[in-house]
Amino acid sequence: MPLSYKGLTIGCSYRIDLLVEDEVVVELKSIEQILPVHSAQLLTYLKAANKQVGLLINFNVLVLKHGIKRLVNDYAGPS
Repeated sequence: MPLSYKGLTIGCSYRIDLLVEDEVVVELKSIEQILPVHSAQLLTYLKAANKQVGLLINFNVLVLKHGIKRLVNDYAGPS
């Protein structure tokens, strides 16, 4: 995903793990526990891509539903 700031494209870029139906950003992890830095990473992706919903999925859990965290950006979308 290219990153633009005030009309300029910045050399660094972010890599979204999955983008589902051009709506939901999915960040995949396999870590001991989800930390605030992981949520911040997903929120950054949501803001940069102007998307509203993201899922942070950690596969290093016994039951997968315990490793899913949903984040919502306050982006309201085009009016």
